[in-house]
Amino acid sequence: MFKLDDNFLKELGLDQLPENQKQAFLEQVYSTLEERVGIQLSEGLTDDQLEEFEGIIDRNESKISSWLEKFVPDYKNQEDFQKIQQATGLYAEDTALKAEYAATKWLEVNRPNYREVVSKTMQDLKEEIASNRDKIVD
Repeated sequence: MFKLDDNFLKELGLDQLPENQKQAFLEQVYSTLEERVGIQLSEGLTDDQLEEFEGIIDRNESKISSWLEKFVPDYKNQEDFQKIQQATGLYAEDTALKAEYAATKWLEVNRPNYREVVSKTMQDLKEEIASNRDKIVD
């Protein structure tokens, strides 16, 4: 989708930031994006849905396993699970891997527009950063 790296900074005209500030700036962008996307995605969800997703994000093994059993019982055979497993190098039973997969699937089920929300939020954030470029560089 997008990468927060030197190319991202270059695209925004911020590649001249001092090296010791680049990583901190990228971490702040990621944190801001995560917060804004979370707020938008949580709108309209029930308390039960929010609690369920929180359990997945917090890597609660029983909540993850329960959700996967209900919605994707054969998850280990799914191509998208196998791609995540290959990319991470984690074994199939690793809680972090299962949480990553379950979170993605949960969003597909409960917020099918999440990719658009992330993309739009990122575009808005990029525009905000670009319009404040001079203040950021100073």
